[in-house]
Amino acid sequence: MELDNNNHSVFLMYYHLVLVIKYRRKIVDEVISDRLKEIFESLSSNYNITLQEWNHDKDHVHILFKAHPNSELSKFINAYKSASSRLIKKEYQQIRQALWKEYFWSRSFCLLTTGGAPIEVIKRYIESQGEKL
Repeated sequence: MELDNNNHSVFLMYYHLVLVIKYRRKIVDEVISDRLKEIFESLSSNYNITLQEWNHDKDHVHILFKAHPNSELSKFINAYKSASSRLIKKEYQQIRQALWKEYFWSRSFCLLTTGGAPIEVIKRYIESQGEKL
């Protein structure tokens, strides 16, 4: 296991984030998911966050990422939700028609630490999202 470090600490902090489309509208396809991922990666470096795994279903996305102890997770999540909502609605006009009152993301989110399960198990779980069983 390779640990991260900075000047004063050693750490390994993985998080599993689930973001849901408002009213669970089924609007996420490969193109939308790829753009949402690009936006995530462009903002994440400002918060010492590194994307590890990304996948989606039609109405939500699953994100596995690493963070530093000084990462302000709630600020990052809010900044990401705001920027991605604005950009995705601007770039893909058809999404506006599927939404109600301009909202893209649900106000809530699910953020889990991944300390109890091996990272490979969580990666496989995220990779399998959206697959028909």
